[in-house]
Amino acid sequence: METPVTATLIQDLAAELPLSEDGTLSRVLYRDDRLRVVGFAFAAGQELTEHTSALPVVIQVVQGRLDLVLGEEKAEATPGTWIHLPARLPHSVRAVEPTIMLLTMLPAAADGAADS
Repeated sequence: METPVTATLIQDLAAELPLSEDGTLSRVLYRDDRLRVVGFAFAAGQELTEHTSALPVVIQVVQGRLDLVLGEEKAEATPGTWIHLPARLPHSVRAVEPTIMLLTMLPAAADGAADS
């Protein structure tokens, strides 16, 4: 018997990622064999210090404001900002105010595929 195809629906991201006054919450919101979506809730001043990812990622700000360092570039991210980071690009994230962010980890490019 075939497994029915279903959608994943999150009505209220803020409810899934409650903000605290002094910490960072991260929670896997979706995972399958191709990608993973992690939600972050940052208190003002919280940060992820410089690091890299083995996979390409997309950052989306749901609410709040982030200061980002993306390789050699500095940027500010506000609700509606969309950022694609290639694998292994050093980056850091700092919440200027209480912020909710989505991080989507994308599949690695197939061996021999051209970079876009």
